[in-house]
Order: sequence, then structure tokens, then C-alpha cells
Amino acid sequence: MASVFVPGFLPSANGLHFSNAWPSVPNWTLPLPGGGSIPIGKASNGLCGGMTYTVRDLYQARQPPPPDRKAPASGPLFTYVSHRLLDSWSLPGGVLRYLELMNPLLPDHEVLTEPLGRSRAWTMIRKEWPDIKRDLDARTLSPVSLVKAKSINPADLGKNHQVLAYGYDLNGTALTIHLYDPNHREDDSIAMSLDIGHPDEATPVHYSDGGTVYCFFRSDYTPRSPAAIPRP
Repeated sequence: MASVFVPGFLPSANGLHFSNAWPSVPNWTLPLPGGGSIPIGKASNGLCGGMTYTVRDLYQARQPPPPDRKAPASGPLFTYVSHRLLDSWSLPGGVLRYLELMNPLLPDHEVLTEPLGRSRAWTMIRKEWPDIKRDLDARTLSPVSLVKAKSINPADLGKNHQVLAYGYDLNGTALTIHLYDPNHREDDSIAMSLDIGHPDEATPVHYSDGGTVYCFFRSDYTPRSPAAIPRP
């Protein structure tokens, strides 16, 4: 069995010390390709993408996370995480990727001459997992976007989630990816597992908190200096 972990990283030590529960401010809109927009910035709906990007920024800068035990309503940390939330959507590509993989007509298994593209199973196993593995093999944290809804309604984009992969175990074709999940404060047990041996077949993803994950993809991360975040 192969086990690979980013050195020195644990959610309990390197993650933000509060969960993804924010006050009801501010309120932003996310522009959609082709026109229109949806509200995503009500902080009480969660800032998971901003939290995962912030944690990676801090780890790469060798800066410890702030000591806050409760999500702030204002101040430098709130502003930083909020801006990183918008970065995590990787406009417009990230939104298009979510919408593509959320489409209920996209099959979970490979179908010949499928007009919508490769299946969710093939996407996870043959395209996205190798990219995540490449990060982790290089001992680099890998932000991962979780598709948790099947819908053609852009307003359902907010039902999806973002996490941060920091290690994996691979035993034959049995894969477990270890995750920092902003919804689970200081929890080192969060992981998702799947069998990567059958990319042409529907492949269930088992999430340790019991949540549904239909598909996942590697987020298009770009670094930012966390110097604006006060040090402990």
C-alpha cells in the first residue's frame, strides 16, 4: 500500500480553528458565463473555498493559522477569506466545470457517443485524480471541488463544496484521499474513498461524514501572500 502525506500538515494544527459558520455578511453576486448572476457571498452560506485557499496560502508561507476560534464578522482575516472565496471560483472556468459535472444528463458511467462528454467516473479517475496525485506526490496541498448536486439550475452551485487534500492511501485500486474540510473544525479523520479500478463504470464516492459526492475535480489554485492576516 502506498501512503503519501504533505509533510507536517494536519487539519487540527494547520487548518483554521473554526468551522465554516459565518455571520450573514456581506452579500456578493457571481457573474455567470453568457450573462446573469447568482448570489454567493452571503457569508452565512459558507466560505469553504476561501477557507481552503487561505489554509494552503498559510501553509506555503510557513505562517501558522490565526488563533480565532470563531469565524470573524469583519477585519483582515474575514476580508482575506472572502477574497479567496471569489478566487476559488476561478471565473469563468470553475463555474463552467461545476455546471458541466452537475448536469443530470451527464452519465455516471461511460456511454458510447455521449454528446455531453466523458462520464463522472471517468472524469474523477482518469483526469482529476492524476492531477491531485501529482500535487500530493510533490508534497503539495491540492484544493478539490466536490460536486454535491445534480441540477441544471445555476442557483444550486452553492450546494457544492471545496476541500483541501493533504494525503492519500492507495491499496491496489482502493483509494482514500485525506482532507481538510472547513465544515469540520480540527478534524483529522475526514476522507473520501473510491475504487479507481473501473473508470468505465459508475463509481460511488464514500465520504466519511456521510455526505453525497457525485464527482470531484482539482481546483485551479493560484497563490496569494497571506501577509495581510495577522500572525498569532
